[in-house]
Amino acid sequence: MSDEHTPTYVEQGKEFDRDMNYVPDRITRGGERPEHGPVDGELWPVERDRYRLVAAKACPWANRAIIVRELLGLQGAISLGMPGPTHDQRSWTFTLDEGDVDPVLGIHFLRDAYDRRFPDYPRGITVPAIVDVPTGELVTNDFPWITHDFFFEWRDHHKPDAPNLWPDDLREEMEQVMQRVFTEVNNGVYRCGFAGSQDTYEAAYDRLFDALDWLEERLADRRYLMGPTITEADVRLFTTLARFDAVYHGHFKCNRNKLTEMPNLWGYARDLFSTPGFGDTIDFDQIKAHYYVVHTDINPTGVVPKGPDAEVWHTAHGRERL
Repeated sequence: MSDEHTPTYVEQGKEFDRDMNYVPDRITRGGERPEHGPVDGELWPVERDRYRLVAAKACPWANRAIIVRELLGLQGAISLGMPGPTHDQRSWTFTLDEGDVDPVLGIHFLRDAYDRRFPDYPRGITVPAIVDVPTGELVTNDFPWITHDFFFEWRDHHKPDAPNLWPDDLREEMEQVMQRVFTEVNNGVYRCGFAGSQDTYEAAYDRLFDALDWLEERLADRRYLMGPTITEADVRLFTTLARFDAVYHGHFKCNRNKLTEMPNLWGYARDLFSTPGFGDTIDFDQIKAHYYVVHTDINPTGVVPKGPDAEVWHTAHGRERL
């Protein structure tokens, strides 16, 4: 039984169902209608130094935003606040900062930014989140659109050699690939880990490894998911792969095999890890602390595993041949 400040994720007898209701506001060039996608909330104008990305290294969804910010060279336009790896039902907290307070926002709980915009915000306090620094209010926590808009709407602030993460000629196929990666892999590991019955767990397990087998085959003759260059699809898959052996294999019972036992996926993951903007955003100690400490309904002792050895990520990948 959990106390009032301990998150619970497993519902007995039920399949895990992710709450995908996020604050739908978007930051766009000039605050005008965006180039792609829906307008279900308010539009905020792109402004250098106005916004703060709050993104914990422990969280795979937040890790995406950190990577894309790095790849596009947006560090000088959007500041980064990083909460610590553990939290309770109240909020992510800035325990890595001096005095446990974010030095720009001046808050200890990320919830404060949510409540400032929406008093007594009723949903989960999630990362990544973008906060309007002048008001201290949440702008959005809609993670798929945050990275999308970093590419399309913040182009005036990209570094000169920023990669084309959304190639026009690949967009349709890439959307299909990313949808399958999201439902079957990114979210698939959570469906395994938070399954409330044997049947829902086994169904989730089969779906996950069907998708991983598909990816293993897809990466046999191409360096990245969409071909010879890195795209948003690779960012989205990488954050799950980086956590697979350290967390999902054991903690979430995704244990048909380890990532290190799938040659193409393992080589691909190490290839990305060695690419600036990817591996340097990964902190395995924070990742393990988050999952094994926060998920008390799965790991009530709070014991954090010592392994696996992170040095294997620095071994040669051999993917240049592709």
